[in-house]
Amino acid sequence: MLEGIIRDSIEKKATKALRRDGYLIANIYGKGEQNINAAFKANEFIKAAKNKETLIFPVKVAGKEYNVVIQDYQRDPVNSNLLHVDLRIALPGVLSKYLVPVMLEGLPVGTKNKGVLIQSKKRLTVKCTAENLPNSFVIDVSGLDVGNTVLVRDIPVPANVIIMDETRVSVAGVIKAK
Repeated sequence: MLEGIIRDSIEKKATKALRRDGYLIANIYGKGEQNINAAFKANEFIKAAKNKETLIFPVKVAGKEYNVVIQDYQRDPVNSNLLHVDLRIALPGVLSKYLVPVMLEGLPVGTKNKGVLIQSKKRLTVKCTAENLPNSFVIDVSGLDVGNTVLVRDIPVPANVIIMDETRVSVAGVIKAK
């Protein structure tokens, strides 16, 4: 389990000192919960995030355990290091909005006809409880030809999950190469 520390000070000087020591700055928040300013060892956090089996994973801060979802993160524009991460507490039985990744599967027919596959949405906003949260939406794009697209309304949605994005928005498509 990933363990973190509570940040004593949220000033710029203290934040820089933590980053220099190899920590990743994090904010943990949830409905009806007190916001927690925390810090995790950057390498341990990246390993935990990559090795998680579901979107929800446990973290321990100041002796208290939380089940969290990565809501947002910020990267350094020059060297792509993680600077900051927002973690939302996944409370059981409470409806919340989450960002769920979209995975494309297969090789489109249109790529053999001088087309290029474009993924316009990498994550979709869903509203559901923590128990019903899908790990990802897997879309088969092998039947797409040049000019075809997959819209949000074409994605199969599990029970008790509502996609908050507009239904007419394109998720992936094959366009003609220039």
